[in-house]
Amino acid sequence: MSDDSRDLALIPLGGTGEIGLNLNVYRCNGALLAVDCGIGFGGNDTPEAEVMVPDATWLAERRDRLLALVITHAHEDHLGAVAHLWPQLRCAVYATPFAAAVLRRKLGEAGLVQQVPLHIIPAGGSFELGPYKLRFLSVAHSVPEAQALAIRTPYGTVLHTGDWKLDPDPVVGPPTDEEGFAELGREGVLAMVCDSTNALVEGRSGSEAEVLDGLTQLLGELQGRVAVTCFATNVARLDSIVRAAERNGRQVALFGRSLRNIDVAARETGYFSDLPPFVTEDEAGFLPDDALLVVCTGSQGEARSAMSKIAADTHPNISLGEGDTVIYSSRQIPGNERAIARVQDQLRRAGCRVITADERPVHVSGHPARDELRRLYELVKPKISVPVHGEWRHLEQHAELARDAGATPVLIEDGDVLRLSGNKPEVVDTVPTGRLAIDGDRLLPLEGGVLAARRRMLFNGVVVASLAVDAEGRVRGEPRVSAPGLFEQLDEAPNQIASELARAVSELPGNLRRDDEPLREAARSVLRRALGRRLRKRPMVDVHLLRV
Repeated sequence: MSDDSRDLALIPLGGTGEIGLNLNVYRCNGALLAVDCGIGFGGNDTPEAEVMVPDATWLAERRDRLLALVITHAHEDHLGAVAHLWPQLRCAVYATPFAAAVLRRKLGEAGLVQQVPLHIIPAGGSFELGPYKLRFLSVAHSVPEAQALAIRTPYGTVLHTGDWKLDPDPVVGPPTDEEGFAELGREGVLAMVCDSTNALVEGRSGSEAEVLDGLTQLLGELQGRVAVTCFATNVARLDSIVRAAERNGRQVALFGRSLRNIDVAARETGYFSDLPPFVTEDEAGFLPDDALLVVCTGSQGEARSAMSKIAADTHPNISLGEGDTVIYSSRQIPGNERAIARVQDQLRRAGCRVITADERPVHVSGHPARDELRRLYELVKPKISVPVHGEWRHLEQHAELARDAGATPVLIEDGDVLRLSGNKPEVVDTVPTGRLAIDGDRLLPLEGGVLAARRRMLFNGVVVASLAVDAEGRVRGEPRVSAPGLFEQLDEAPNQIASELARAVSELPGNLRRDDEPLREAARSVLRRALGRRLRKRPMVDVHLLRV
């Protein structure tokens, strides 16, 4: 019998010590339960990777013990990796109707919709999986049907909060089920695994109703075309934008495939039933400027998003310029500051006014600030607090707050095996974790050869030489050297380097010139030396060798 056959443990594989990539695993008497499976976005430290997923190899190797994957809500950082990682995990998936509708479209695009056993659980519903008795508790967030997950086990109850806040007027969906949390607290909670995103922020996060009022007032002051950019899955915000536009006589068009998909999922599950249909992209350009509001993807400066195309004036259906306004109804995810600033600069250069949440009340966070965290600890009264969903500074501040609330905080990182059963919580082991970059249909390790080569090309460039030799290794014709972006200030460099390459190859011993690989490596060495002298860089070097 293995050491883990009689315990309860939490094993985060993503989302603890970082933003995004949420993937948490619970182990009870050897049976595994995964909660959430999300993506993360590349930033300044990973320019070679635009979108990433957690490395689930450790979990996939134990999929015979994996009972299911439970999704807490429909945000990309909680379900966006399912279609990419499910072929490794091949387990049942449990989600609320709205999250299931969003996920079904992603699975359909990946050709998996007929393969994945997708079980729909109503908001607030209960179900059992092996030693786990599970119950959803509805929480306010910026997407419909966000759920906390109460996990009852033979060792005690764990509350996995997911993303939440305390919003008395959330616009879409009910307020957080505070009585449900209080009931759990009266029963007794062993551990609370809790969102730390806003653990540095004092006070409360604010209500979505405040955004509706703020947008309504702001739109009444504006003329010309107005574009609002926000997260596509922020259904509550989309609802607020549409209602504010209606109050000001504007029709709304959605620009961006992910926004249109969310609209379909929302209407399919009963949301937006009292909102008019959106104007199509083709129709939007024919509306009077003062009667149009455009909602765009791209609030984080994503290169291929609708907002980035509009800012660059390359969008086929819409343009913005002098007298128009762009409203950023979102927060900046750490690491995206430069990309966002670049897009905003392009918009301002075109004559647009850019308004952010620093200037007007056009955004509130979907995550709890410190007063809300304190309130949840009052209700739940957990013995153990495990801060997750944040960088280390967030986790530390959350732990300090939890200690003041009477809980025993435990700080862990991705890969730690935190045993919750026994006399006290302790990290008893570590498992391998990592991040994989999405590259078309492939998943590539960030530290692997392919992305390492791309990183090197990004910062140092690439040089390619084409060289023709005869059977004896004598150079025929003049070699060609190409180095995009490296030789613009050195007009003679390509020709000079080509001549050096031809001369150096001619001087090699005859037996080496007759063997392709040694000849190719010798040519690379010549190029590296020549480039190092001229460029003070170490670009990637490749040689195409042709025997004639």
